Amino acid sequence: MTVENGGRADFMARTGLVALGAFAIMTSAICILVVIPRVMLRDVRASDALPDYTEAQLLGRGVYIANGCVYCHSQQVRDPAFTTDVDRGWGTRATVPEDYVHDRPHLLGTMRTGPDLINVGQRLPDTDWHLIHLYDPRSLNEWSTMPAFPYLFDEKRPEDVAAGDRVIRIPGPRAPKGVVIVARAEALALADYLISLKRQYPVSDSTDADHLTIGSSGGRHGGR
Repeated sequence: MTVENGGRADFMARTGLVALGAFAIMTSAICILVVIPRVMLRDVRASDALPDYTEAQLLGRGVYIANGCVYCHSQQVRDPAFTTDVDRGWGTRATVPEDYVHDRPHLLGTMRTGPDLINVGQRLPDTDWHLIHLYDPRSLNEWSTMPAFPYLFDEKRPEDVAAGDRVIRIPGPRAPKGVVIVARAEALALADYLISLKRQYPVSDSTDADHLTIGSSGGRHGGR
């Protein structure tokens, strides 16, 4: 009985230590990843050069989220000291906390099956290009691996096109025959949201320095 009770006591002691260690690790992670950043960034304000989203852009952002775009595209230009994001033309500077003040939820992303989009509105400001790309990416880039989103569009007979319809003209041999492609409100809103993604306004030296101090380790994540 003594040996049995002693073994049970040892087991309980080891279990208690494991539980205590797990609790300590979880508490430390919450403090490091949640509490400390929240305290450090609680006074961040949007730049005057960064307008809030319009109602249409918010609708488009919802379409972006609903269609899982964040799983293939990031929205963060990482620190040039660690990556080649700026050299790739994805932005002229690393992103800073102010860039995300209007974002709920944040869509930084961690995968880059496709290019980063935080400045796609600066690189590609053409609404028609985005609509064509959403309907059939391979009509613009035959090597594209992006999925098509034809359900964001309607196919109509030419005689059924209304005066207010936004007609999309698909170029090349992939253009549908005998029908006209009309963008739905969701497609127009999504294109509007993408064009609103412009985060290249100047930031102060102090803001950039704070970003390099706080966010340089984060710049190592968000792989391709």
